[in-house]
Amino acid sequence: MNLSSLFIHKPIGTILLAFGLSVAGILAFNLLPVAPLPQIDFPTITVQAQLPGGSPEVMATSVAAPLERQIGLIAGITQLTSSSTLGQSIITVQFDLSRDIDGAARDIQAAINASLSQLPTNLTNNPTYRKVNPADAPIMIIALTSDKKTPGQLYDVASTFLQQKILRSEGVGQVNVGGSSLPAVRVEINPTALNSYGIGLTQLANAIAAANLNQAKGQVLQGGLTSTIKSNDQILKAAGYAPLIISYFNNQPVRLSDVADVIDSVADVRNAGLANGQPAVLLVLFKEPGRNIIKTVDNIKAMLPQLEASLSSDIKLKILMDRTTTIRTSLHDVEFTLLIAMCLVIFVTYFFLGSIRAMMIPGVAVPLSLLGTFAVMKLLNYSLDNLSLMALTISTGFVVDDAVVVLENISRHIAMGKKPFKAALDGSKEISFTVLSISISLVAVFIPILFMGGIVGRLFREFVVTLSVAIVISMIVSLTLTPMMCSRMLDSDEGKKEHFLFALMSTLECAMQGVCVGHYTIPY
Repeated sequence: MNLSSLFIHKPIGTILLAFGLSVAGILAFNLLPVAPLPQIDFPTITVQAQLPGGSPEVMATSVAAPLERQIGLIAGITQLTSSSTLGQSIITVQFDLSRDIDGAARDIQAAINASLSQLPTNLTNNPTYRKVNPADAPIMIIALTSDKKTPGQLYDVASTFLQQKILRSEGVGQVNVGGSSLPAVRVEINPTALNSYGIGLTQLANAIAAANLNQAKGQVLQGGLTSTIKSNDQILKAAGYAPLIISYFNNQPVRLSDVADVIDSVADVRNAGLANGQPAVLLVLFKEPGRNIIKTVDNIKAMLPQLEASLSSDIKLKILMDRTTTIRTSLHDVEFTLLIAMCLVIFVTYFFLGSIRAMMIPGVAVPLSLLGTFAVMKLLNYSLDNLSLMALTISTGFVVDDAVVVLENISRHIAMGKKPFKAALDGSKEISFTVLSISISLVAVFIPILFMGGIVGRLFREFVVTLSVAIVISMIVSLTLTPMMCSRMLDSDEGKKEHFLFALMSTLECAMQGVCVGHYTIPY
């Protein structure tokens, strides 16, 4: 059975198939995401619970502990950690790499529901969970600085305007705002003064809360007409809190300014950011999984001038960190190395074949095999990263072997006096099993890596699959397009010359190894 016979007899169909494969590869290359390393999704979920005013000890024993007991019953957990601070507990649950993240999220929700009866009743909200990937690193950090506005005002602009705008950009998955917090009024109490008036902390807190109740004030009835009394008595500045009466002492009002310092500040004074020594608010950007990191960053950079123009003139936007700088450099270097490898392979082939037309046969097989690999990578949701490009670079030496073996055997039949068409049929029939066995043996070498577990196995899986796909596509091209091209592009003189060169190469190889591997008869 001759696997190549159909393609030799149908040259137009073979050319169209090769053209379609090349077009698919070119389109896939432009659509493939770009990343420094293969995308590895760690099945990790964080659970968060809040209890205003709860000390770290209370949060750990009353909130975190019941949640941990229920979550610990879930199968497939490899790591469970919790952190309790003032008023907040965060539990991080990491599952085995083989665990489906959606199924794990359903188990986490069930565990939260089961623990509700054991949690304090004064929780502001039920505990919530969020899927995270600890391997994700920010792709860009943007700093907001101003000589006139406070960090709180900058944070307000960043969280209410810039965050929403940037999230609409294609490829952006998450934007975190840091470096400050929202503007707020802070009441710093003097315990000694408070004690001298006989006022408790709860009484003080209730008085402040009562002054900010946002509720209906009542109604005015006039005949058949009813009007609702609306009044915004929210206090937004420290100047409005200072004269607030919180109690009476010796028939004299005790105002908030008598027992505390009231200042305009931010909600969290322990959150700060600096950009080149200047106070700044930071926007930390993350991309969506599977997105092209370079394209995403370029989209953000294109919209930055428009965003800065829509802000106050004293607010400046500056890129503090751009992760694509090193990625662009490494990607360019690997692509350049891949191009050099292809050129060297084709040049060496020409050097030994001594014919432009004969050189074109493996010269077409190499780029076509790589383009076909790009198409399969897109189907497998792989990315252009350092490992996959390294696999493509290594494969350039493998993909040319099959085409050269087929070309040499067909040239041997031409040198024996056969017509190129007949030589292509006979030569491809003889060598097809050899090419098939060579390709399978090369792929078999990498099979153990496919079964490696853990993070190392996940990292190198894309490398192995990419290299194996390139070898398989090279085998297909060598058994289809290469024999067809040999039947149309070679002639008798070139066959003799090529056969002589291959015989010379084999003789030199025998001499170097000290073993005779074959005997060639050259009809001249």
